[in-house]
Amino acid sequence: MSLRLLAALPFIGILLGVPFVNRTEPLVLGMPLVLAWIVMWVVLTAVIMAIVYRLDPVNRAPLNDAGEVQS
Repeated sequence: MSLRLLAALPFIGILLGVPFVNRTEPLVLGMPLVLAWIVMWVVLTAVIMAIVYRLDPVNRAPLNDAGEVQS
């Protein structure tokens, strides 16, 4: 799976998913469904971005003494 597609998931989930869950019932943890959906995607965004960071090959490159990525 491409890292760009993985990074686009939160954008797609929040913007395209909200119209489908735009209702006040049922309540999820005391919140309307649409608010719970947005909160879920905010948390998932942090998890997804951590995964993207770990899988990004640039972050695996060794650093020199100045803390810069070696070419």
